Amino acid sequence: MKRWILMAACLACLLGCGKNAPETQTANNVEPTPAMEASGAVSARPVKDVRPTPADVLSGTNWPAAEVASGKAWISCEHDVGAGDGTPVQSLDFFSVVDVMTPCREPGTIRVRYRGKIAADFTALVERMSAMADRMEIKRRILDIDSSGGRVEDAIRAGDAIGNAGWTLWVREDAVCHSACVLILASGDDRLISGKVGIHRMVRIGSKASNRAELSSELRDVHESMKEYLERNGASVAVADLMMTVPNRQLRILTVDELKEFGLDGANAAQDDLERIRLARRCGEDFPARMDAFAIAFDSECKAEGRALEEVKECGLALQPRFGFPDGKCVAEGPMSDYQ
Repeated sequence: MKRWILMAACLACLLGCGKNAPETQTANNVEPTPAMEASGAVSARPVKDVRPTPADVLSGTNWPAAEVASGKAWISCEHDVGAGDGTPVQSLDFFSVVDVMTPCREPGTIRVRYRGKIAADFTALVERMSAMADRMEIKRRILDIDSSGGRVEDAIRAGDAIGNAGWTLWVREDAVCHSACVLILASGDDRLISGKVGIHRMVRIGSKASNRAELSSELRDVHESMKEYLERNGASVAVADLMMTVPNRQLRILTVDELKEFGLDGANAAQDDLERIRLARRCGEDFPARMDAFAIAFDSECKAEGRALEEVKECGLALQPRFGFPDGKCVAEGPMSDYQ
């Protein structure tokens, strides 16, 4: 089950997220021009004006023209990063997506590697990959992201698409997830973080503010929308408040403890509630309790700073039998089911 795909590994692999004290880095200079959209957290229009692609459109074949232009994307049918990033993706028309995802149908795994800005084309990417994965019944879905941020409104829209489609999110040790990307991180069913996660204040594109009160008024609606979004995705609304205190020219790196406190690492709390109910109903009342016991043991026995992801995986696989996994009735729901 997606809820448990990398739950224990998420606890073990927060190797590069931060230190015991908050870390601040200098970000690229920000100018009041469109160049500021290259990274960071920017807002350009009311969130209420940003709407998801209608389900009846995605269920058909006549998809609006779109392509990946704000970054680079690849599709792999393997969770193992050693196999490479996979096939490059640019066109997001229906038949191009069919072609690139068809090889993933039999293994039942898709890993989308994305490096770039959070923008409307990124939203289209995750919406369309999710819709096609549903059609092809590809259950294991991983978004392997490396992004310095982008538009808040597009991040909220993309995050809602991710949250409704059962994705695990990765931030590798050589990747980052900054500013608006943190909203994407909040949406995953599970989060595996080895890279840096950072936040700072959003900037309003085309702002007409001449004083702090006017600027605050301009940002109020999008700030409230961010808080509502975080809340429905099981993350702390304190993230939105903290973002407003860090100058846009700087970057506050969140520590391991802060990521846990804000609900941005490991299993998503909101999804956890839903899946515990489903697990107990389908696999037996003791199944969730055994999953919890496994996660605690994995944290204490497999967690080690600097340990490679493959070592963590092998440790988890060896630990399973102690807790009755793989479970004969619900093999696919087990804590390391992706690695069986």
